[in-house]
Amino acid sequence: MALPPNPPNRLRPLPQFIFMSRWLQLPLYLGLILAQCVYVFHFWVELVHLVEAAFGNQAALTALVEGMGYQFPAIQDATGKIIGQQVPKLTETVIMLAVLALIDVVMISNLLIMVIVGGYETFVSRMNLEGHPDEPEWLSHVNASVLKVKLGTAIIGISSIHLLKTFINAANYPDKVLMWQTIIHIAFLLSAIAIAYTDKLLNASHQSEH
Repeated sequence: MALPPNPPNRLRPLPQFIFMSRWLQLPLYLGLILAQCVYVFHFWVELVHLVEAAFGNQAALTALVEGMGYQFPAIQDATGKIIGQQVPKLTETVIMLAVLALIDVVMISNLLIMVIVGGYETFVSRMNLEGHPDEPEWLSHVNASVLKVKLGTAIIGISSIHLLKTFINAANYPDKVLMWQTIIHIAFLLSAIAIAYTDKLLNASHQSEH
């Protein structure tokens, strides 16, 4: 005769109340979903500007260039005095900066998905996605430590895109800005390495205990 399954442990009122407080994070994740919607809208606005500029729309090209903060070389007279600015053109540099800006939006959107899905699964409630064809590969073994490593890696990727955009447009930035952006990127890289190394040490100690 099969024994009945053990009933789940019932928490006392105070622990139950404290445990239920995890649902206070739900509005935060819903807010991040709204932020994702803003990024989707921004992506399509920039993409439409790029496509319209490719077909010769000067207003779209101007909006695209101003949004990227790119400046064309100034026009100087014979005495070296600046008398104007070159008319914006859809050059290879402008296209590259526009595409990098779109990639930047996609990478930030991926970071948001990681935080929303992984954070909800880890800190709020199980989604029970086991066996779902669209279940993310990393979600099956996600925990707070793994999530930190993945977020650190994603932040390095985003920082790399920003740094590449800055270097391509380096003529419009002072040396101090270039230096500090490089230093900050290196700091992100070292932080991610430290987090990954700490996670490796913790996993090694857990395995030795077992």
